[in-house]
Amino acid sequence: MNTTIIHAIESRSSTGRYDPQGNVSDSTIAELVRLATLAPSAYNLQNWRFIAVRNDAAKKRLHAAAYGQQQVLDAAVTFVICGTLEAYRGLADALQPSVSQGLFGATVVDAWVQQATRSHCDNPVLQRDEALRSASLAAMTLMLAAQGMGLSSGAMSGFDPQVVSQAFSLATHELPVMLVTVGQAAAGNWPQKPRRAVVEVLELA
Repeated sequence: MNTTIIHAIESRSSTGRYDPQGNVSDSTIAELVRLATLAPSAYNLQNWRFIAVRNDAAKKRLHAAAYGQQQVLDAAVTFVICGTLEAYRGLADALQPSVSQGLFGATVVDAWVQQATRSHCDNPVLQRDEALRSASLAAMTLMLAAQGMGLSSGAMSGFDPQVVSQAFSLATHELPVMLVTVGQAAAGNWPQKPRRAVVEVLELA
């Protein structure tokens, strides 16, 4: 059993207090996003985009959109994790690297594109659901990657999506799903909070 990922899960806690002098390099930001994009998505749609908010001006814009929460200013970087709607339109391009690597042929791509188009084209609810699922999976993957790098992180749902969209010029097909702060933790954070017992949440069928 590989205990590294288990340790990352068990040791991670949600961070709300950051050292404002902490720093995360551009190369680390890029690596966090690379690892986040290894999360699964339906049809391998990869229906996500990441905005790394790290300079003072951008932090102030996000701070206003996040109801004045201090961690947005103090964290080294806050990721705006977006899910993309109408992702089926770009599925053929998203799958092309798999064809180039010989994972499957063009007939599989054609079948997947047809299936995704049929199910998603006139179904905005499904598009939104898939965007939320994919962005959430990517966010969790990013947080575990940060934990593995010795960085602290916190997921934030407390923000005005319309203000975020305006402040960062998101396209109409981009849905801001979650904010994830990353940086060096300051004193005063809670440890990981106890969870409900497995017997309360598990049903074996």
